[in-house]
Amino acid sequence: MTDRVSVGRVGRPHGVQGAFVVEQASEAPERFAKGATLLVDGEPAKIVESKRARNRPVIRFDREVARGAELEVEREQLAPPEPDSYYVFQLVGLAVEDEAGAHLGRVVEVAPGVANDVLELDTGLGLPMVEDCVLAVDLEAARILVAQGFAEPG
Repeated sequence: MTDRVSVGRVGRPHGVQGAFVVEQASEAPERFAKGATLLVDGEPAKIVESKRARNRPVIRFDREVARGAELEVEREQLAPPEPDSYYVFQLVGLAVEDEAGAHLGRVVEVAPGVANDVLELDTGLGLPMVEDCVLAVDLEAARILVAQGFAEPG
């Protein structure tokens, strides 16, 4: 497991001074505040301008960065998640089982959805991240328990 966590990606340019839209941005607005430092290609870059456009962060660093570059922070910089909340990286790789004990697969991605996020499994199954479906997340046991019926064919 890496010691760095993605908090966004360098998106399309915004203006002519080197600012850009942050794609796949973290929900923590302080990550993109003026004066904050992020890692770009493993090297620190300081944010010298920060604003929002169409409800997305727009930032400019103290140096040039390539479009598509990953924006990261060191894992130890993350605040502990709220109770019953998890960082995406904590869920990736967890085994998913239903109430009857059937193994449904492992989480390969947590995809943002219109109404809710979706657990995408290595078996091709997608499960909604809603209380009716996800009954328990046990990080210590590396397991997610889901309700029966959500893995049934359409």
